[in-house]
Amino acid sequence: MKRSKIALFSGLLLGLAIPAEAAAPPFDTPAPVAFLKDLSSGAILYAKNPDVRMPPASMAKMMTVYVAFDLIKKGELKLDAMATVRPETWKRWHGPAAGSTMFLSPGEQVSVANLLFGIVTLSGNDACVVLAEHISGTEQAFIALMNRRAKEMGLTNSHFGTSNGWPDGGVTYVTARDLTTLAEKTITEHPKLYKTFYSRPNFTWGKTMGSGQAITQANRDPLLGRVDGADGLKTGHTEEAGYGFTGSAEQNGRRLVMVLSGLTSFNQRIEQSVSFMNWGFRAWQAKPIVPKGRKVQTAEVQLGDVSEVGLVAPKDLTVTIPAGLGSDLKTKVVYQGPIKAPFKKGDHIADLVVTGPDMAPQKLPLVADADVGTAGFFDRMMAGLRWLFGFG
Repeated sequence: MKRSKIALFSGLLLGLAIPAEAAAPPFDTPAPVAFLKDLSSGAILYAKNPDVRMPPASMAKMMTVYVAFDLIKKGELKLDAMATVRPETWKRWHGPAAGSTMFLSPGEQVSVANLLFGIVTLSGNDACVVLAEHISGTEQAFIALMNRRAKEMGLTNSHFGTSNGWPDGGVTYVTARDLTTLAEKTITEHPKLYKTFYSRPNFTWGKTMGSGQAITQANRDPLLGRVDGADGLKTGHTEEAGYGFTGSAEQNGRRLVMVLSGLTSFNQRIEQSVSFMNWGFRAWQAKPIVPKGRKVQTAEVQLGDVSEVGLVAPKDLTVTIPAGLGSDLKTKVVYQGPIKAPFKKGDHIADLVVTGPDMAPQKLPLVADADVGTAGFFDRMMAGLRWLFGFG
């Protein structure tokens, strides 16, 4: 019967539409956790314990910055707004026992922009808490906002107990996959803010005791100045977490995001981060598949005001393949169909699955090329009769 054939056909197609990791050219790292994603294609180039929960240390500050960026984009937070450093906050977050600091002073007025520089460039624990209190009144209220936004953005295996990643007995945890998602959303949803705040090589704030000399601190990002196109994101280090880094770089239109965690020294973090990112760019190559806007195929529509809809590329679609693989690639359109109306132009309703030698399938999105409304009563009745009796 036609109905069983349709069900079987859809099932076979869906069997291919599984997120997959491209087969990797050889690479090894002593880091217990390592993850590398090519944002241009969505391909996972390397994954070592990507879903193991771990303390993020200062990489948690990426979530604080993301929340602030989101509020700025919505117009609910201004870069020139002034925050006051509460004496109680200063007392808790100054001195050698407080870790990285922006060297804020009690009662000082600091703009949101400068606090963001203090968080991103200097990894200031004090700057995080001052910004959190400015936004939400208390750090705990801000942490609740962090966790709410983390859930909304799909960080399914992460939880935050502080605004700065300070050790809290395991309350705060993340995974490399979630950190990659957080980095990706920061870069793609807030490109101007990302460019402004995440690639500064150093920042000056505060004064030394006695002489009153201005304090300039360097960005700890191990890729800056060592890998072409490097522009973020955040290091982290505590005794329990070891040395970690979430980083990104863009070369020739390809943007990679990497995560390493659990390394044993500052210098090892530099060496491994540079090696990992360079491997991602050199051992892999981008292969254009479909230009933006090109119609790839049509899809059957169920109970719509039209019987089919075009499937188009929402952007330039690219796969990531091992360098030197060549062009022996095969593509197949997959969707769970017929696609039920209604839906809008630009809705993601199908995928283009690309396969080739020595690589697992990669899945790229296809979207509707037009709005499709619901069929009228008569058309729905006739469609039901055709389905019931197995007619096309």
